[in-house]
Order: sequence, then structure tokens, then C-alpha cells
Amino acid sequence: MASITDDKPSATGGSVELSIGGMTCASCANRIERKLNKLEGVSATVNYATEKAKVTFPVELDPQTLVAEVEKAGYTARLPEPPRPEQAPEEPEDELAPLRTRLIVSVVLAVPVIAMAMIPPLQFTYWQWLSLTLAAPVVVYGGLPFHRAAWTNLRHGTATMDTLVSLGTIAALGWSLWALFLGDAGVPGMRHGFDLTIARSDGSGNIYLEAAAGVTAFILAGRYFEARSKRRAGAALRALLELGAKDVAVLRDGAEVRIPTGDLAV
Repeated sequence: MASITDDKPSATGGSVELSIGGMTCASCANRIERKLNKLEGVSATVNYATEKAKVTFPVELDPQTLVAEVEKAGYTARLPEPPRPEQAPEEPEDELAPLRTRLIVSVVLAVPVIAMAMIPPLQFTYWQWLSLTLAAPVVVYGGLPFHRAAWTNLRHGTATMDTLVSLGTIAALGWSLWALFLGDAGVPGMRHGFDLTIARSDGSGNIYLEAAAGVTAFILAGRYFEARSKRRAGAALRALLELGAKDVAVLRDGAEVRIPTGDLAV
């Protein structure tokens, strides 16, 4: 991992590569970049794909200030760890496991909800209550990353794609709860027809649990495949970097010596 460098400390300060956590879309990267660039003398570039921020800063600025500024925006940041002696590679932790579990649970529960809403023959006497039982965990548990991110953004006065997903699924679930408990949707034998025409109604007999569960599962699937692609791309880049030279030969006082590439001043 890159380390803090001070090529010309008295004049330009140094540079550092921060590890950023909590980003869920490209707008998050843009927001962090704007936040860091507001600091006097700081120039930052945030890469959403690699979850890294390359920052140059003046000599009088403490790098911890950069971390604090990112955390003020609602994200996490970590300075590079000091170099350690090479050890045997450890088994990498499966960071996708929690997201995969959340996705599998959501898909398993959402599919019957969508099927019952779209196929009238599957709608038995109390089918709407089974739909509620299946859809609620999808919106609450499956959609927790979206709700958490939306709340964080709300506290900082911003909105992202997570805000739209959270508001949309909560609105669909909330209306369905009202229709089931206070409207006409909870009566035995209620049918949810599937047609392409629009009929006038006060909405008290309509539920949208399939929308709430389906959107949550669909967006979760996108997040999972995106995270998996980023992980594979990162692994490929690391493997490519490992092919580079670990040390170089330099002439010092007429003698050739070998030094680590990290100690080479260009």
C-alpha cells in the first residue's frame, strides 16, 4: 500500500493515498472529492472503483485532518499502514459474504411475493397477508444498506441513489400497510388483478408489496455483481503490480547498489 511521501516538504508538503469506505455510487466519490478540495492547499482525486483517494496537501496540514474531513461527510477513511516485513499471505476475507447472504434471502422471499401479485390464480383467500409476511423482511433486512446510507446522507443534507431506493421501497411498504390494516386490501378474498389498463380507484384496496420487495432484490443484485466485479478487477491490478520490479540498481559514488523501488526518488 502506498505511504505518505514528502518529496519537497518545505515547499509542497506531501501526498497520501487514503482508503475510503462507505461509498455506494459515483456521487459519493464526487462529494468526498469536493469536501477535500475545499481545504486550503489540498488537491484530491477520489476513485470510486478502487475506493481510494489520492491527496496532495501542504506541509503544515496533518494527514489526520484529511481523515476527519472525510468522516464529517459521513464516510470512513484510513491512512496507509506502515510497511511490515513480508509474511506468508493470509487467506483473504470474503467481504462479499454478508451482501451475498442478504441478496439470497431477499430473492427467495421476493419471488413468491411477485408471483402472487402477478398471477391471479395463485391468490388464495389470505394471500395478501402472506405477501406482507414475506415482503417486510426484504424491505427491512434486505434494504438495510440503502436505508442506512440514506439516513447518513440525510444527516449531512445530501441525497444519493440510496435515498431514492429507500424512499421508494418504504413508501410502497407503508402504503400497503395502510391499505391492509385501514383500507379494503385486508379483506378475505381480495384479488390483485393483472392488466394493462388503468382503472379509477381511491387506492385503499391496492397493495404494492411486489414493488417494494422486487426493487429491493433487484438493486441488491446489482450491488452484489458490481462489488464482485470491483473485487476481481482489484485482484487483477494487484497481480499486475506484483509483476513489477521490487528493487532497482542505482549508482552511488561510482558504485552500483540495489535499493527498494519505494526508496527511489524521481
